[in-house]
Amino acid sequence: MYEVLDDVTAQVLLAIESGDSIHRVAQHLQRPYETVRQAVNRLEAAGYVDYHDGLSVVDSRVRNAACELVAASAGVSPPSIEEAYVIPQFGEWPFGFTRIDAVYVWTRGGYQVGRAPEDYPLFLSVREQDVDDWVEFFESFGLPVAFERQPRDRLTEPLQIVLDPHRSLDIDHVEGYPVIPRDDTIEYMREHYAQFQSALAMLDRMYEDLDLGVAYQETERVQS
Repeated sequence: MYEVLDDVTAQVLLAIESGDSIHRVAQHLQRPYETVRQAVNRLEAAGYVDYHDGLSVVDSRVRNAACELVAASAGVSPPSIEEAYVIPQFGEWPFGFTRIDAVYVWTRGGYQVGRAPEDYPLFLSVREQDVDDWVEFFESFGLPVAFERQPRDRLTEPLQIVLDPHRSLDIDHVEGYPVIPRDDTIEYMREHYAQFQSALAMLDRMYEDLDLGVAYQETERVQS
């Protein structure tokens, strides 16, 4: 019934928010524009999406089928770190990257600390009312969920999701990634100054409107 759905078209369909442009969906998925455009053309030809005044999914049943396909694929081949950053975009509830991941996003991937490929938590700020939905969602992808980082020896896979629930969210977007506001990120970094001193200096150089008064001479850690 859904012959047009494969990993790419399913992810594109799941990433669409009503009114999105192809460019915005490509940003969400961190995929080339042309790849997403071709997938949208296939979905539109099949009648699954409409592209008038922005993209929209025509039938929620198609979205459900796409989610099942992507989750089943994750069950066969566990998500990579890069894929794990995209998976939350498939959820139906608002979120923003927070803590270490907020630093990672606001430095545009320039600062990475406290994680390794074999032990990699992702930190997400979510609404309290959506916690149960998020837990069920991530577990469908085989990703363990907790509210604090779990020791590696308690996990069977390197990835884990750490939720930070709040009554409401204030979310910005940086290069397609939803993230807590920059001021909140800086506050978190100052609370953990020893860990993020060099990242604060990096932000000070990146954003002309900042004057954080931080100097750091050592070379910042860059994700390989």
